[in-house]
Amino acid sequence: MIDLCRILVPTDFSEHSLHALKYGAAFAEKFDAELHLLHVFQDLAVYQPDAVTVGPPVVPPLEELTAAAHASLTRLIEANDLRRLKVFAEVREGSPVEEIIEFAAEKDIDLIVIATHGRGWFAHLLLGSVAEKIVRKAPCPVMAVHLKEHEFVKPG
Repeated sequence: MIDLCRILVPTDFSEHSLHALKYGAAFAEKFDAELHLLHVFQDLAVYQPDAVTVGPPVVPPLEELTAAAHASLTRLIEANDLRRLKVFAEVREGSPVEEIIEFAAEKDIDLIVIATHGRGWFAHLLLGSVAEKIVRKAPCPVMAVHLKEHEFVKPG
């Protein structure tokens, strides 16, 4: 028998990750499981090429980014009526793949529900996929959710 106690839904606040959240919340409700929401942001200075910047990169302080992400998670919880569940929200900074894998291991997560963004084949070839890397490295089962797919979560 399957027993899910802790479910992780990584989110970047996109439409895709909101769709995955529906599935994660439905499983959490069905199994009376904890729902863990995780937002990971990368160091934005890495993405600003030195050749085009005159001075140091303009990046908000880490505290501002963290506070904004926590506020967005709080809004996400309220907007999706998740307070009825055992919901936990966390923000981390670093590589999304590594942080999600580490979080899942630390919290003994039973299932990761992650969105796939469905990039084109060329972008996928060059960049890979966070979801695909999570599936390969996760310490637990992973459910990859596409935005346009067969729906089995019914509005209730």
